[in-house]
Amino acid sequence: MLAALPGFAIAPEAVQVLPDAAAYRTCLLERIASATRRIVIVALYLQEDEAGQEVLDALYQAKAHRPQLQVIIVVDWFRARRGLLGGGRQPGNAAWYQAQRQLHGLDIVIYGVPVQTRELFGVLHLKGSVIDDCVIYTGASLNNVYLHRFDRYRLDRYHLFHSPGLADSMVDLVQRLLHHTATPRLDLPAPPPTRSLRGDIRRLRARLRRMAYDAPAAVAGQGLRVIPLLGVGRGNPLNRTICALLAQAHEQAVISTPYFNPPRVVMREIDHALDRGVRIELIVGHRTANDFYIAPGEPFSASGALPYLYEDNLRAFARRRHTAVASGQLQIRIWNDPGHTFHAKGVWIDQRYSLLTGNNLNPRGFNLDLENGLLIDDPQGQWRVPRAVELESIRRHAPQIGTVAELGEKAEHPKNVRKLLRRLRYSRLEPLIKRML
Repeated sequence: MLAALPGFAIAPEAVQVLPDAAAYRTCLLERIASATRRIVIVALYLQEDEAGQEVLDALYQAKAHRPQLQVIIVVDWFRARRGLLGGGRQPGNAAWYQAQRQLHGLDIVIYGVPVQTRELFGVLHLKGSVIDDCVIYTGASLNNVYLHRFDRYRLDRYHLFHSPGLADSMVDLVQRLLHHTATPRLDLPAPPPTRSLRGDIRRLRARLRRMAYDAPAAVAGQGLRVIPLLGVGRGNPLNRTICALLAQAHEQAVISTPYFNPPRVVMREIDHALDRGVRIELIVGHRTANDFYIAPGEPFSASGALPYLYEDNLRAFARRRHTAVASGQLQIRIWNDPGHTFHAKGVWIDQRYSLLTGNNLNPRGFNLDLENGLLIDDPQGQWRVPRAVELESIRRHAPQIGTVAELGEKAEHPKNVRKLLRRLRYSRLEPLIKRML
């Protein structure tokens, strides 16, 4: 199945891995400044802060210098129209987009994509921006932390693909995604209320289920390829490929996710792989490296319990497989660079396959959000060195635990966290909430 997936042949030197968030920020700004034909930025959000302003200023400057340059930004509709969680009522980033357009008077188009009728039930989690013929693929959004604008960073993965065919395919999908009523402009005044879009949103989601990237058929004996995959709703091509990757592992599978809450189909494939003798390596963020973490002494909200819920999931998973942990067949690494956060996602299978994705490998990513991924198929081992360098970079702050006991106990959670999680269990809402995370 995997070898037959349609994709783009690419030279190994045409795939570049950036080492960190600061390098990604520098690269993004430089490529925006040098763009000649098109810039299509796709992200969950473009935030009104110093880094977001720097990116938007660069886009307006590029447009001013080259009026023929096409500049499109695509973000999640709901995220752009609300403020930060826990920040009270705020106008959201859409008001900033409108003010910036009025200030500059240039045609930089910003679309909001509502994947579902409510944010709780699905968001635009599509990744991959295109500048001329270069695809920049990362799970990072655009704000101070993701771009390491000041002291703090959020680690992600950052890949550049110099491929006209792949770039055209990703731009084509964005253009097919956009709709004159279902995906309104956010840079223009008075965007419509969400309730008026509900019928269009449902039709958009139905259309998304039938969409796929346009890519050439696989050819026997091809070398390095990049395979674009789209995923929305249960049983989609991206989900099936993730499961097929784990099912095809012979020696080793590495899985990285900031939020440990695997869907049942992924958990089942992990267990089957362990039964086959495959070495499984999990890289998971420490609770303090979770973007929902609330430090002791700061005002607590319900979202602050999420890092502990993910930790409880990991502890239960490891305890049920303690024999594999003790033997070293199941390796669990906890990423923690104090003061910073973790957002790196992906799957590496044996020495052949590397999946880049924004999918958190959780029930929400598998069933609700609009997701995508780029699968690198390297049957001849042409790209092993950059692959290994990136993995070692992710592992740098992720030491392997020696025993399950190192994951701690629920009793060690702060009192307000224990109280909230206990209420969830007693109300029987915990399984439902895990499906939404």
